[in-house]
Amino acid sequence: MAGETWTSQNKKQPGVYINVKSSMTQAVSVGDRGIVAICEPLSWGPEGEIMTIHVGNDFTPYIGYDSTNNKALFLREIFKGSDRTTGPVKVLLYRPSATDAVKATATIEPLTVTAKYNGVRGNDISISIITDPDNAGNFIVQTVVDGTVKHSQYGKKVTDLKSNDWVIFSGTGDLVDSAGAPLTGGSDGTVSSAAYSAFLTVLESFSFNVLIYDGADSAVQSAYVAFVNRMRDNLGKKCQAVMAGIESNSEAIICVKNGVILSDGTILTPQQTSWWVGGAEAGANYNESLVYGQYPDAENVSPRLTSSEIDEALDKGQIVFFEEFGSVKIMSDINTLTTYTSDRGEAFRLNQVIRIVDTVVNDIYKNFSKNFIGKTQNNATGRDLLKVWIVGHLNEIQANGGIQNFIADDVVVGAGEEINSVVITLAIQPVAAVEKIYITATLTD
Repeated sequence: MAGETWTSQNKKQPGVYINVKSSMTQAVSVGDRGIVAICEPLSWGPEGEIMTIHVGNDFTPYIGYDSTNNKALFLREIFKGSDRTTGPVKVLLYRPSATDAVKATATIEPLTVTAKYNGVRGNDISISIITDPDNAGNFIVQTVVDGTVKHSQYGKKVTDLKSNDWVIFSGTGDLVDSAGAPLTGGSDGTVSSAAYSAFLTVLESFSFNVLIYDGADSAVQSAYVAFVNRMRDNLGKKCQAVMAGIESNSEAIICVKNGVILSDGTILTPQQTSWWVGGAEAGANYNESLVYGQYPDAENVSPRLTSSEIDEALDKGQIVFFEEFGSVKIMSDINTLTTYTSDRGEAFRLNQVIRIVDTVVNDIYKNFSKNFIGKTQNNATGRDLLKVWIVGHLNEIQANGGIQNFIADDVVVGAGEEINSVVITLAIQPVAAVEKIYITATLTD
């Protein structure tokens, strides 16, 4: 597919083909970040489709619970951000299908009421049918969730009723009074590994920065690793995945080592802290690092690691939380890349460097696809236009502290082997946040 990496100039599809190597002789650009994707078993909502939740949205239409409910904890953590970076701007949420999932129902003869979606949330719904004091023979039909009226309508017959965001009405005949009939029998069911594969198939056509997996199924982990690497290398969509309990040796995979304890006493496992890590990594810009980034509302870690355990985890490329001065922070903003080559040097273990490189590649592909491919002639003038755009973009990144020592001559745009192709070579030097400060103090009389 257009946008993938290349080894020879033999691509069939029109597109932008980009390689990035640790010599820093490749691409960069300035673009928006902040999109998280997650497949989460839920108790409400549509199954098998991507729902887009923007920062600040009410969670209820998507998951059936508002932001204060414990069922919304994963979204609260994803959107938190850190003490120095924002959280994501939106979450691509997918509810997987589940075997034995059931919609809650109630019968008030001749009316049948069915929850709109599968799941136990339907059991929190009840229906009240009250005689309308202002219209003889008419009824007020209320849909009540957790004791709060969510929808009201008027009718005399079952066929007068319209379904709403919570329930579907069916049946025929005249309505009758009912003080409050609860829906029962709703079940979440069981989500299989195959449901996560279905999610990845749907997700492939979307753009995102970070994919979160908060489970411990090794088969699902392997599927996520393969998917993200394919997205990066074959489809040209630069992204990363966050999960716990994996050793992947890839700049595309971020592994969380330990959990945290929130100020209300809630203990989050490493799998659950992947929510916050994924959101914070997606929200961080190319010129920002999460080194010593503070986890909001966390007051301790679980478990606490010794100094040697921390060193061992860092050697494996794992995100480690530690407590210092009453705050919980990230020790080092790294990924699981631990084996280095001439194409993937040690700098690629730093997530800030990956953000810089990914920003470059994603934006070159996006901007060239929209503004240059098929519109610009492949001659000296056309290739100069490409160079001018790249140089301007890289200068903006340099002005914002993402790269350094860049000059226009670091960009070369030449003719490719075919009449309709060009080859672009870039040299950039990413800037990374200071992680280690060595001090020698000499005491004198």
